[in-house]
Amino acid sequence: MQDIESRIAALEARCRKAEDHLEILNLLNTYGPLVDSATARPAGELWVEGGGYSFTLPDGGTKRLTAPDEIAGMYGWQGHLDLVDTGCAHLTATPKISIRGDEAEAVGYSLVVLKEGERWVLWRAAVNHWTLRRTAEGWRIVERFNRALDGSEESHETMRKVMAI
Repeated sequence: MQDIESRIAALEARCRKAEDHLEILNLLNTYGPLVDSATARPAGELWVEGGGYSFTLPDGGTKRLTAPDEIAGMYGWQGHLDLVDTGCAHLTATPKISIRGDEAEAVGYSLVVLKEGERWVLWRAAVNHWTLRRTAEGWRIVERFNRALDGSEESHETMRKVMAI
């Protein structure tokens, strides 16, 4: 049987991990409402300074933007504003999260739902691999690697990362 100090320390470690997990979920789920309301600067500040967002472009290419300025600037692109003005929802599905001290990884899906006339349609589905870091301001995104679920090996490889974290 462990002594009381060891049991308390183990309980504190478990509580800290659960709190970290919840804070990361809240961080990732803050993204959608910010970008869907065209709240650009706070969306860019979900990342650490110099962090990045790599994603699939509509034409099939890829692009990486640097935080916070380039990421915040993306939400002023005409294509993004067209989505916001039409009505859209950027949804982050519950990811698998692995926390190791002040570093974490998460793998999960994201969806964009778009209003089309009187109905809502799934406009985009993607898989994401986030790396995160605890900062003085709380957990922040270091990198977000996002690939459309287009059947490509790159999207499949990103999905397989769920087994490694």
